[in-house]
Amino acid sequence: MQTILQKTLKDTMYYGKIPVFIYNINYPFFKSTCSKAPSQRINNYYAYTARQTESYCRTVLYPQAADSARYIPENNPSFNSFTLDVNYKITYNAGCITSLYLEKYTYMGGAHGETVRTSDTWDFKTGRRLSLGNFYPLSAASRQRLFMNIGGQIAERQKASPSSFFDDYISLLQKTFNPKNYYLTPEGFVIYYQQYDIAPYAAGLPEFLFP
Repeated sequence: MQTILQKTLKDTMYYGKIPVFIYNINYPFFKSTCSKAPSQRINNYYAYTARQTESYCRTVLYPQAADSARYIPENNPSFNSFTLDVNYKITYNAGCITSLYLEKYTYMGGAHGETVRTSDTWDFKTGRRLSLGNFYPLSAASRQRLFMNIGGQIAERQKASPSSFFDDYISLLQKTFNPKNYYLTPEGFVIYYQQYDIAPYAAGLPEFLFP
């Protein structure tokens, strides 16, 4: 079994006296009763990824924010700070298996920000990342059944909320499908799509449960 602690990298970065960029990077730290070495490798992975994201904030995103703010040195009108936030959610944690997803939200001006989700399912006995194929066969025939199931779920949702998906969602389901975009829950596994893959921004990240 895994116990999960949260670690955070954060900072508010200034251009003069103006807070132009704020980042808050949350990531998990695991303690497992299954095996120590695999847990350490998994923890190192998330710590390294968080540091890489922090470096990207400081060397790429902050200069962009500072460049936008330099035209309003008196902060009038008030500069709307650019941000990057990373949060995670544990969706399954039983025995030596833990599944989770991380969402990175970036706001760099404009009407709204962008959210990108990634997910991992780990075997803490071995430290191995488990793929969708470990839980669902990914042959051509089984993929078609998966897409038909998702299409059926969308059709039901469309009855309650018309136009909540793009008109050509049937073809987009296959074009934008990524087998890495899944996670486990106690009820089954969930397939998700990124923003704009198959639906408008307001739809968020569409999810489909397979019990």
